Amino acid sequence: MALQTPKQRVANSKFAKKNVGKQGKPRDVEEKVQIPVSRTWLFVLIFLVVGGGILELIRLIF
Repeated sequence: MALQTPKQRVANSKFAKKNVGKQGKPRDVEEKVQIPVSRTWLFVLIFLVVGGGILELIRLIF
């Protein structure tokens, strides 16, 4: 381990004192991405698209 000069030691202790409050704090939680369409309308849209696809497959088979 390298020896520290008195100037480095003072700088390190100052840095440690300044950052004691930051250590151990959780990181900022990322916000959830908000979709512009409500969940109900999303389910209705998926139902219509999937239902239309199923009806088209039935039409092609028969």
